[in-house]
Parts: sequence; C-alpha cells; structure tokens
Amino acid sequence: MKHVLLILCLTLLPSLGVAGNPGYSVDYIRGEGDVEGIKLAARYNAGPLSYISDDILLYWEASVNFWEYGAEDNHDTDLVLAVSPVLVKQIGTIKQAPLFLEAGIGVSLIEDTYFAGKDVSTHYQFEDRLGLMMQFGNNNQHHVAVRYFHYSNAGFKKPNPGLDFIALSYQREF
Repeated sequence: MKHVLLILCLTLLPSLGVAGNPGYSVDYIRGEGDVEGIKLAARYNAGPLSYISDDILLYWEASVNFWEYGAEDNHDTDLVLAVSPVLVKQIGTIKQAPLFLEAGIGVSLIEDTYFAGKDVSTHYQFEDRLGLMMQFGNNNQHHVAVRYFHYSNAGFKKPNPGLDFIALSYQREF
C-alpha cells in the first residue's frame, strides 16, 4: 500500500496541470529526541500567484521521508509520504543572491503512528513548514534552505503531541 501511495505522490503533481520548472530536493532532517532522517522530494514550480501578487510564487512538492530514532542496535524507523503547496516571497538579497521566505501546509501519511516515544494517533498528518531559502548559480537553479517542519493531526484525534524537525536542504531546478 505504501508503495502505491509513493507512486501516486510522485505522479500526481504533473497531472494537476502545474506548469513551470521541475526540480528536486534532498533534505537532512534533525528532530527532537535525536530523530534523524532524509527527505527526498520532487518539486514543480507553478510560478507567480498573479491574482494575489506577482512577487508571491507557488511550488508543489511531493516527498518521501525516512526517519530514524534511537540507538543503532535498537532503533525505530518511520516512512512518511507528503504533498504540499508552498508559497514563496523574496525578502532580500545576500551578495546579489536572492533570499526567500517560504511557508506551506500540506498533507502527509505516516506509516507508524507511534514513533520516537510519541503516539501521534493518526496516520494522516498535516505537514506545516516555514523556511528561508537562498538561490545561486547560473540562472539561480541551485537553492539552499533551512526549514522548520511540524507534523500534527490538528487535534482531530487525541493524543496529538506533534513532531518537530529542522531541515537543511539542497534543491536544484531544471
């Protein structure tokens, strides 16, 4: 079942009619309680949200996360699939490199509802994010970012302690 959902996440976005430059990202994730992981994502840039503002951009991201918690000989792992729309706005430059603020709320499917000593109650979680991203390289096709992620079921079922992460990301557009 989880393989079907992964394929669905990675193929759904082009069928939504999202235009623009595709890309990918790789994130190193560090969470509370010594959780570590990696996030692999496909990204589709939809461009500016002209009906709101020409300087607010939208991209869609489909991702798979691999999380690990605990000692090597006694550890817990979790697989997470997510789809998120993300809004991006340039807030300045650093040595002529554009600096952006990004925010988004998506949906995710967590394989194991008990992870890192927490019972998150439901397999379906919201994936909230807030980040700073900088572009560089020819045509600004390379991006580095630092992001805060929060996974929660928004109180639909108790308990709902949530899971918090900081991620360092490298992205590339084609």
